[in-house]
Amino acid sequence: MILGGSALLAGCSSAASTVQLAGAAPASLPVAPVPTVTPQPVSLVKAASPAIDPHGIVRKDLLERAHAALDTHGRKISKRDRMYLVDFQKFSGEDRLYEVDLEGGWVTAYRTSHGRGSDPAHSGFAQRFSNEMDSHMSSIGAFATAGASWGSQQGPNVLLDGLEYSNDRARERAIIIHGADYADPAFLAREGKLGRSYGCFSVSHADLAPLRERMGEGRLLFAMA
Repeated sequence: MILGGSALLAGCSSAASTVQLAGAAPASLPVAPVPTVTPQPVSLVKAASPAIDPHGIVRKDLLERAHAALDTHGRKISKRDRMYLVDFQKFSGEDRLYEVDLEGGWVTAYRTSHGRGSDPAHSGFAQRFSNEMDSHMSSIGAFATAGASWGSQQGPNVLLDGLEYSNDRARERAIIIHGADYADPAFLAREGKLGRSYGCFSVSHADLAPLRERMGEGRLLFAMA
């Protein structure tokens, strides 16, 4: 009996560590900490637009004036994905017609001719500009591209509508963008400069194809001296 009681007491002793006795205060159980979650702020700011012309290909004042023209002539410029700029301060043998991607920021440069009346000495630099009939001069200011066309004399081309007093007779004067032999690389290599137009923005035949497709209708062309 004594041995049995000892065994029983030993059994109760081991059980006491896991079983709560009646009337005893409940044991304090460890409480796992509740993790706190910090709410992440939601940005309401739009992603920054890509920089336009990050390599500085186009002169700054020309780019600024063209952006202002987009706002001024917003009703006539229905497409804002790209615009076209002409820098008539530059020599005709240099790249001076620019396609500016307003969504991606990049710039593609081409050569273009100026009017013979703007450069009577054929120096390669345009010096005078006019909106008058038969002046054979280039015009400056904001134009809207008016779509691809075809003419009996110049073949495939892009029509232009002048939007300012300095060029609003562009359709009447047939001022267009077209390909010309005197704007081709072979002419430039031989003469050291491009030939002159009657006021049109003449380009090489090879360059006309992509320009004619991409200019389309309702995009800005801005020419500045």
